[in-house]
Amino acid sequence: MTGTRRSDRRPADGSPVARVCVDVPLAHLDRPFDYLVPAELDADAVPGVRVKVRFAGQLVDGWLLERADDSGHTGRLAYLEKVVSPEPVLAPEVARLARVVADRYAGNLADVLRLAVPPRHARVEKDVRARTAAPDENPVAPEEGPAVPEENPAALGEGPAAPAGPDAWRDYPAGPALLRALADGRAARAVWSALPGEDWPARYAEAVAATVAGGRGAVVVVADNRDLDRLDAALHAALGPGRHVCLSAALGPARRYRAFLAARRGDVAVVVGTRAAMFAPVARLGLVAIWDDGDDLHAEPRAPYPHAREVLLTRAQLGDAAAVVGGYTRTAEAQLLVETGWAREVVADRATLRARMPAIAPTGDDPQLARDPGAATARLPSLAWTTARDSLRADLPVLVQVPRRGYLPSVACAECRTPARCPHCAGPLALPSAEGIPACRWCGRVAAAYACPECGGRRLRASVTGARRTAEELGRAFPGVPVRTSGREEVLATVPGGAGLVIATPGAEPVADGGFGAVLLLDSWALLTRADLRAGEEALRRWLAAAALARPAAAGGRVVVVADGALAPVQALLRWDAGWFAARELAERRELGFPPAVRMASVTGLPAAVADLLAEARLPAEAELLGPVPADGERERMLVRVPRARAGALAGALHSAAGVRTARKAAEPVRLQVDPLALF
Repeated sequence: MTGTRRSDRRPADGSPVARVCVDVPLAHLDRPFDYLVPAELDADAVPGVRVKVRFAGQLVDGWLLERADDSGHTGRLAYLEKVVSPEPVLAPEVARLARVVADRYAGNLADVLRLAVPPRHARVEKDVRARTAAPDENPVAPEEGPAVPEENPAALGEGPAAPAGPDAWRDYPAGPALLRALADGRAARAVWSALPGEDWPARYAEAVAATVAGGRGAVVVVADNRDLDRLDAALHAALGPGRHVCLSAALGPARRYRAFLAARRGDVAVVVGTRAAMFAPVARLGLVAIWDDGDDLHAEPRAPYPHAREVLLTRAQLGDAAAVVGGYTRTAEAQLLVETGWAREVVADRATLRARMPAIAPTGDDPQLARDPGAATARLPSLAWTTARDSLRADLPVLVQVPRRGYLPSVACAECRTPARCPHCAGPLALPSAEGIPACRWCGRVAAAYACPECGGRRLRASVTGARRTAEELGRAFPGVPVRTSGREEVLATVPGGAGLVIATPGAEPVADGGFGAVLLLDSWALLTRADLRAGEEALRRWLAAAALARPAAAGGRVVVVADGALAPVQALLRWDAGWFAARELAERRELGFPPAVRMASVTGLPAAVADLLAEARLPAEAELLGPVPADGERERMLVRVPRARAGALAGALHSAAGVRTARKAAEPVRLQVDPLALF
């Protein structure tokens, strides 16, 4: 193992040196260690392969980062025990990116590499290597499809991909210039605000085609597999078969590893996928892109908790690649890219926007309340009901967005309105159906004999109405009309033409042939009143995503939001001006000192452990400590805030302090998160 002093001396036996990242999740061991390469492993022990090494008396996994002729360690070096596979799965540029990401998020390199390189699948490796040795045989695993994608002339240098057509991105004044920059291999950076009804997979496919035509590769990340399926189909149409691969954890170990190897070996120039694709090894990377960067699915739930947007932007910076951050809405982070000049906004002019927009109306403004006084409290005000009725009469489908899934996900005492809580764990009680028995959403225990602790009442009333209960109510309101639901249990991809009601939770809205005639946005209070810094931003994101599925106003498209029209997110929806709202949010966060205007780290654990880590940390002089606030159970959370220019110093100080604690084997763990999505 390496020491702290460097002597640059050649090992006594003349064996070459391998620098290895050992897969040990301890902060004080977050550095490469030197090992000797025995003669029998010399040919296979190349940078990027998986290895086995002896570490602290145990055989552990590792990645061989680089070879060297000498070592900085003054003591005796151990030998590599084994090369797990001669396949160099870790590309040099991905290793460099992983180190930068680990430093950015106060994490360990081994943790990031575990995210970047999928688990090995020996049979897939064997098939791929056999195909390389004997390409005519091309062994196939029947349940997985082809062993590798079909031949890709663009990736193999046998011909460029067809560039995007002249009509591509024509609705955006800066769009054609963006495509020209991609085709020329320039590092264009764009924040794209998509028009209502935009076929965003086709636009991204055109951008990718322009990049490939310029001889470079691309990585595109989306939030979920439904978006991935749409993008996959668009790329198949734009590039042809076998010229890209999809990377997603949902593919299963074998198919995911096969796609990963195709990218690593250079068989394809384009990789698309969910956040599993943000580290995809693409040679000569020319474009990184992300769709709907505000979706919380882009945030990795495993340490060190990187966000796909930040990883991709870091790749663009390190590799001098172009970057596109797109969506119907715009996050404060994307707005900061525009305001600092790092990226240019790609937006349509107002005339084009007005031609593509549906007609949008709120139910809580003064004129509507004058016509319908009950609209302030009704769940389905008359404006929403008549809009849905008129659309159904015109034989157009209607989309109803409901923030919560289930039947009645939250109930309260019918007498005193006290929220009903589980007597065992204090979790919220929910009703699964009209005749169902209340049960806890946390521990699952049934509360058949529930009695209100305040008044003793036994009757329950709805506090929050879920998608299934909404479908039941609307089925009675519109008899004879088909009612479908789309949510976590069953996601509809598309809706056929013809009248019908679709009740969907956010993110599960299907695409209708020709667009929806009406979109109803119910229970807006459930989104706007959340105790979350991003509540308004998230509400607007979900509303715009649903409203974008409506037809233009000229074709009968209508959107009704059950909310007060004076609220800032509602105003942004009515004008379809996500840029204005993002600039407003960023200005407010800058004034209050919240991300992304500043960098903030969350330190969570038992009070003594949090205090111990902060006492060890040599925080920058500008650091401010906020808290503590309760986290969960007995744990608490402290927030550390610094200016953006001091972000590296903050992450380094916290990582070093974590290393001190792991070195002395502190019993209680502490969770470190830099710029977490949830601060409260």
